[in-house]
Amino acid sequence: MTALALAMPGNEKVTAGIARTLGIRTGRLAVHRFPDGESLVRLDDGVAGAHVVIVCTLRAPDAVVLPLLFAARAVREAGARTVGLIAPYLAYMRQDTRFHAGEALTSVDFARLLEARFDWLATVDPHLHRFKTLGQVYRIPAVALHSGRLLAEYVRGLERPLLIGPDVESEQWVAAVARLVDAPYVVLEKTRLGDRDVRIRIPAIDVYPERTPVLVDDIISSARTMLTALQGWPRGARRPVCLGIHAVFADGAYEELLAAQPQAVVTTNTIEHPSNAIDVTSLLAAEARLPLGVDVPVGE
Repeated sequence: MTALALAMPGNEKVTAGIARTLGIRTGRLAVHRFPDGESLVRLDDGVAGAHVVIVCTLRAPDAVVLPLLFAARAVREAGARTVGLIAPYLAYMRQDTRFHAGEALTSVDFARLLEARFDWLATVDPHLHRFKTLGQVYRIPAVALHSGRLLAEYVRGLERPLLIGPDVESEQWVAAVARLVDAPYVVLEKTRLGDRDVRIRIPAIDVYPERTPVLVDDIISSARTMLTALQGWPRGARRPVCLGIHAVFADGAYEELLAAQPQAVVTTNTIEHPSNAIDVTSLLAAEARLPLGVDVPVGE
């Protein structure tokens, strides 16, 4: 059975990597935006009878999702046997409860939009806090892939790392990465007062004077957690490496973070960005193999 990978604009690089790993072809999907902001989506390849995956990371989702839904519908109407979505970064997972009366539960609302167009979904390290699995949110087969092994491979190359988690919620996965590299870890004490207002207490790291601090977080958006930590970093201590999974970097946050002088800022390529140094293509390709009907083993 034919399998085909289609890239939404801006996702061509990771799509090509997935297709190359699986030995499948890529197709052409064009999106035109009219002066009034409306979008036209055009499929330029035949997909009749094919298992199709559309690749689209969901940074800035409000501008991306309508064309994505139009594309999925066009592929389905053109005769695709199945239509899957690889969203390396899956948006709207942080609004997982109603924090105030009258708020929309957007994680669930967003899931209903995607479910209506796709047969399956794969993503990397979605923000799962109050929801423990994607299956609690999505009613289609939805897989959360974990980049911990890939993060560990990077951290292992640093000189005697010390992992530092952003908050108590992160402790479990930070501890898992630390175990993989046989390194100690600590966790910041964080109180979030607003989108750009956090208070941080840095635990005693002077007991690890010869280690390289590694500040890790799943999503670097405003970068307030890392910036606040860097601003209050103990005098004389080694500057940390800032390591994130998803390089959202809203509103100049990347430039601010660089100006705070960490050793380095490193992310995975779930969102294409200059800080990308960890490739998750192998994770995504391995998960796509079965729903695409590809009988090619993908290395771990």
